[in-house]
Amino acid sequence: MKAVVCTRYGPPEVLRVEELATPVPRKNEVRIRILATAVTSSDCYVRGLNLNLAYRMMARLALGWNAPRQPVLGMVLSGEVDSVGPDATSFEVGQPVFGFNPRRFGTYAQYVCWPEDGLLATRPANLTDEEAAAIPYGGLLALHFLRKADVRAGQRILVYGASGAVGTSAVQLARHFGAQVTGVCSTANLDLVGSLGATTVIDYTREDFTDRAERYDLIFDTVGKRKSAAGLRQCRRVLAPGGVCVSVDDGTPKLRREDLVLLAELAARGEIKPVIDRIYALDDIVDAHRYVDNGHKRGNVAITVR
Repeated sequence: MKAVVCTRYGPPEVLRVEELATPVPRKNEVRIRILATAVTSSDCYVRGLNLNLAYRMMARLALGWNAPRQPVLGMVLSGEVDSVGPDATSFEVGQPVFGFNPRRFGTYAQYVCWPEDGLLATRPANLTDEEAAAIPYGGLLALHFLRKADVRAGQRILVYGASGAVGTSAVQLARHFGAQVTGVCSTANLDLVGSLGATTVIDYTREDFTDRAERYDLIFDTVGKRKSAAGLRQCRRVLAPGGVCVSVDDGTPKLRREDLVLLAELAARGEIKPVIDRIYALDDIVDAHRYVDNGHKRGNVAITVR
């Protein structure tokens, strides 16, 4: 099968397309023929190890010292079940699926084997594979942190970084829960964030949201503390009594299959819509990583694996 191999840690050019053996599903696994995946910010962090020294050392111990032990990166997919291993009964051959595996990786390829009881669900029939691949990463992370903050109807929520993969999902999910949403993004993305359901959109290049009179029950940093530190330095002064500020960097998210199923149901009803900035072919994965490294993508960058 064709796959993209990460030969060492470094810039996008360390990625190389190679021919690898097609994996065989083991007990309680399914093999998925991948039709689309996506380049996430987490993929780029793993590839480049762009972390401070302490975190870089820990990452090398966890992932591999000179290169990832699992050389095929990629965490999300959409495709169809191609084969089932012994005792695997949850999915049938030919069933369209989509999912997320932040530990095993392997989706920058034509095939992958995943546990049948993992973060894998039936793909919404109204979505293309590229659209379905754009849902799990941002959707599951946003859902985890909104639930962690106990988001409720009527609350005022500010989403910082509202135009990214997590941010576009957070705006839509917060609206689904009945919250009033303010999105913070750059000038180019104001219309996009407004179209997703934000009642107020603030251009951070022209205005500091902490200077406004509004008070928020939740401020959700969707871009991570390394990028958002300056912008959120004074955020607590605009929190309502009892309000909280949470970041995607706060702990390890506990992701649940039932949440992936919920995202599929919401997408099938049109209540959430995947946002795709660009679509690349698998052979152009280096260009896709370069684009994501720039830090200005809108929503998701999808990869066609056909």
